[in-house]
Amino acid sequence: MSNPMLLLDLIDFRSFSNLWYWIALCVIWSSASHWVLGVPHDMVARARREGGEALDWLETLARINTGRLLFHSREYGPWVVGVACFLISTLGVLAFAYGNEFSLAVLLILGPLMILAYLTLRAALRVEAGEGQGDALFRLMFRTRLMVQGLGMASIFVTALVGMYVNLMHFIPH
Repeated sequence: MSNPMLLLDLIDFRSFSNLWYWIALCVIWSSASHWVLGVPHDMVARARREGGEALDWLETLARINTGRLLFHSREYGPWVVGVACFLISTLGVLAFAYGNEFSLAVLLILGPLMILAYLTLRAALRVEAGEGQGDALFRLMFRTRLMVQGLGMASIFVTALVGMYVNLMHFIPH
């Protein structure tokens, strides 16, 4: 009969050494950069290339998603910001004051997503202000996507540095 502790020793449950954490991080940022304002990038490229009906669809979808986002932000915004700040603060205290690795890993995902929420809300306000048609919409979508991609790359880079540091600290005797 085998020892069950041996099996648990083989499986590493720490966040930064778990492959699923890194897969989730990459999927989150890949999806975030593909869906700007709820509009998929291939739809933006097609509308820019073809115009006509594809452009009408793009403008309509951007207007619908902007309306929904701004309605929810105006209706529930203060509550969402309050809960998000509480959650980020709690994760920060657990991660840095108590050394909880899981909290640090979640903080490194959710923190940049808060910046992403700000970028998305800012883009939605610009669509509402009149940049929701034609070339202005293309420029807005391109700039927002570029900022999201930059934020995603920075987030993955910082998370990788912190993850390497945390993993190395597990092997160095204290």
